[in-house]
Amino acid sequence: MRTVFISGSTGNLGKAVAKRFLAAGDTVYGTLLPDEILPEDLISPEFIPVHVDLNNESASSTMINDIITRKSAIDVAILTAGGYAVGDIASTTTENLLQQFKLNVETTYNAARPIFTSMLSKNKGRIFMVGSRPGSDMHQSKGSVAYGMSKSLIFRLAELMNDEARGKDVVVNVIVPSIIDTPQNRKSMPKEDFTKWVTAEQIADIIFFHSSDQASPLKETILKTFGGS
Repeated sequence: MRTVFISGSTGNLGKAVAKRFLAAGDTVYGTLLPDEILPEDLISPEFIPVHVDLNNESASSTMINDIITRKSAIDVAILTAGGYAVGDIASTTTENLLQQFKLNVETTYNAARPIFTSMLSKNKGRIFMVGSRPGSDMHQSKGSVAYGMSKSLIFRLAELMNDEARGKDVVVNVIVPSIIDTPQNRKSMPKEDFTKWVTAEQIADIIFFHSSDQASPLKETILKTFGGS
């Protein structure tokens, strides 16, 4: 069975992804915040929680290298840690930009870099990073300027990594969800048609397939999981 790393494993998407890989018998290492308690529905002999501040580059690298030393490799990495913020240009300061950069780019890069380096040395691996519709198209970023700008860098990072990995069996994919059907989103948008939203479980299934041998011919994929929206 494979060794899987998931950042943000207690979030709605991270938890769904963890459960999907656990159901297949894989060993999952999932990150929690330093003072976070492991949810009961993730308790499993094959789920190993790792408490880390992903904004701390040194701590993140040490944690990941420990996993690689223990398991010899991380076969699949799904990096879901991140967050959202609203604000148009008039209300978005450089501090807001930096906050979103730290939340969405630093947390991704600090995990992706050591994992990617290890995968290159072993000539095998799959990484999934979470982009967004606003990040893929700035016309979609009106009202969420800092978020869209930070998420746009996820696509550029994936392009750079795939270029460095050319000729090797290492692939970096970007997930681009629309609105995910979560309790929080239902509460904040009660008048929306929830049936048009994509579920975290649907995204988890897509990630799982694209990590499989059947999907090995696919390279540099942008997985637009828009549901019916």
